[in-house]
Amino acid sequence: MLNRIILLLKGMAMGGADVIPGVSGGTIALITGIYEELINSIRSVDGTLVKLILRFQLKAVWERLNGAFLLNVFLGILISIFSLARLITYLLDTYPIQVWSFFFGLILVSVFYVSPTKMKGTDYIGFILGALIAYAITSFVPGETTESLWFVFVSGAIAICAMILPGISGSFILLLLGKYDYVLTAVKDLDLVVIAVFGLGCLIGIISFSKLIHWLLQHYKAVTMSVLAGFMLGSLNKIWPWKIDLDNVLPTHYSIVTGMDNFLGAAILFFILGIAIVVLLERAGKQASS
Repeated sequence: MLNRIILLLKGMAMGGADVIPGVSGGTIALITGIYEELINSIRSVDGTLVKLILRFQLKAVWERLNGAFLLNVFLGILISIFSLARLITYLLDTYPIQVWSFFFGLILVSVFYVSPTKMKGTDYIGFILGALIAYAITSFVPGETTESLWFVFVSGAIAICAMILPGISGSFILLLLGKYDYVLTAVKDLDLVVIAVFGLGCLIGIISFSKLIHWLLQHYKAVTMSVLAGFMLGSLNKIWPWKIDLDNVLPTHYSIVTGMDNFLGAAILFFILGIAIVVLLERAGKQASS
């Protein structure tokens, strides 16, 4: 029961992060030590699983799917998305410096823990490329797109891939695709058609992409982890606490702050808090494994 509660809380942390543009649920999965198990569990959705379902071998289906793990994690994600959407929007409107400072510290220190212990030349190249790619993606300007259901489906398939990539925020990808506010409003208003189409796109996208990530981790783990760490570092420009919206393109929950003297003490406090949480989680994970 305790393990289930812990998995539920980790899922809630992932869901809460996915709601915030600039923060990735994949980052939280890496920090909390469930990333590889999550990828391995999702990739088990294949032809063999379908055959087991058609034969009504439900116990075998549950075991192959790692059902207990996925149920608790995804239940936590859904709880956060449906219950914390309004709260997170409020916090970003009211306390933007504190929120962004907390995640800035949390992600910055996580780069150290995610990176391979002994990096080689190719690992450094992967790290630098990952950082450059993430920086480029998070520097793009959001655009206007169609609200047709086919594009909502495509947006879900693309965004979910980013959501399981540490450092690249699925929420920000939705912003780039012009669908962040649209999907968030659908969740708030319980627009079941939009939610269902978007969810189907997410399902197809995450199943396909998880197989690629699993293969990379199996064959090129050090380089892959270096690239993921680079993604996290390169995404920090998007969550820098002091934002100036020169082009008036950011959504309303990005507060505009023109001077670093505003709330500097609170920013430092929450920055340290984010670092402390990662350090404590890392120590707790090592004690549990030993």
